[in-house]
Amino acid sequence: MSDRLVQCVKLGKELPGLSRPPYRNELGQRIFESVSKEAWQQWLSDSVKFVNTYRVDLASPEGQKFMFKQCSVYFGFEQGDVAQTAWTPPKEHVHGPDCDHDHDHDHGTEKKEG
Repeated sequence: MSDRLVQCVKLGKELPGLSRPPYRNELGQRIFESVSKEAWQQWLSDSVKFVNTYRVDLASPEGQKFMFKQCSVYFGFEQGDVAQTAWTPPKEHVHGPDCDHDHDHDHGTEKKEG
């Protein structure tokens, strides 16, 4: 059986869709109809940040309501801003003249004084 294709609202192209709605509600049906497997995987990965930042209890009605709202905004079904999370991407370290740590780890050589 071939993959069902959807025009993905998140990634903007036709891609394989989910095999079934992820939720038993209107949002789940909308996701099933217009979100690709790839975009859904991105949401699952990103949603962990919300759970961790806000200590969301997914078993509670309040936690589910919060996550459904974030999911709906994430995929553009609802206007609004996605909640801020505590997660920030790691910054790439650039070694410059003001760099204040020991660079021994960079080259596997010992730093010699004077």
